[in-house]
Amino acid sequence: MSLTPEQQEEINQLKSTKNQTVRATVPALEEVLYDVMPVLDHGFVRVIDYMGDDSAIVQAARVSYGKGTKKVNQDRGLLRYLIRHRHTTPFEMCEIKYHIKMPIFIARQWIRHRTANVNEYSARYSILDKEFYIPSRDQMAAQSSSNRQGRAEVLDDEQATKLMDMLREDADRCYKNYEYMLNEDQEGNTVDESRDSFARELARMNLTLNTYTQWYWKIDLHNLMHFLSLRADHHAQYEIRVFAEAMLETLKRWVPLTYEAFMDYRMGGVNLSKQGLEIVQRLLSGEQVTQETSGLSMREWNELMDSLGQEA
Repeated sequence: MSLTPEQQEEINQLKSTKNQTVRATVPALEEVLYDVMPVLDHGFVRVIDYMGDDSAIVQAARVSYGKGTKKVNQDRGLLRYLIRHRHTTPFEMCEIKYHIKMPIFIARQWIRHRTANVNEYSARYSILDKEFYIPSRDQMAAQSSSNRQGRAEVLDDEQATKLMDMLREDADRCYKNYEYMLNEDQEGNTVDESRDSFARELARMNLTLNTYTQWYWKIDLHNLMHFLSLRADHHAQYEIRVFAEAMLETLKRWVPLTYEAFMDYRMGGVNLSKQGLEIVQRLLSGEQVTQETSGLSMREWNELMDSLGQEA
């Protein structure tokens, strides 16, 4: 992970500035505001700003019948009820803004979540840093034969080394050509006065997808939890999951009561179909149920048994 000198100076200035406010603040989140949480080899997550806390959700939920904030245990019960019964609008009252640095191929996967405000680093205006994501050896895995989106076992050392070298060499070569086309260095100085530079908006198309990009990403709490429920799940791709896991830590600091309910009902809970519930009821009554007698497809049956911690 690395910051530019300008970014580090900005962090130092922001953390040295103290602002007085009458709005709600969260001390645990204030402690890490602007700080860098390293992710992958050059990536990071930073909380830049936020609005609201657990009590803001409670206040929004109770406004319909004119009750204000109650005791913490009552607030906790209400928040758990809202999560449990999928009453989402009170959670939209809170927002958080992140500064995130990630490989381009993860950014393109991430942007599918169309419920946030995004402003990405512009390679039409600026020159992208010479930083690439190279998977660690324990992430160099073969293609899964059963899941087109997944990975299988880790490659042996010889295969992993060969592919890591290939990724690094391809990225270096493309970036070298990128620099040549731009005909300027990181500070924008011309390298060779005898030739013209290629337009930045065209030169960028030659970069590999493991090149790092950055953006500011602002989202409300409801949609953040939806994002995290998908991307912090163990089925998610490793490279986006580690970003989601870092953001889970900020959620815990920001809205601890909501976080607790979210981890119980979303991350740790199970959704059952009508058929799935009926099968559980049959199992509880002592009936021997098999995939053939369940009425479920093999895939549905395997997923149900997995969620119940049983062998298919």
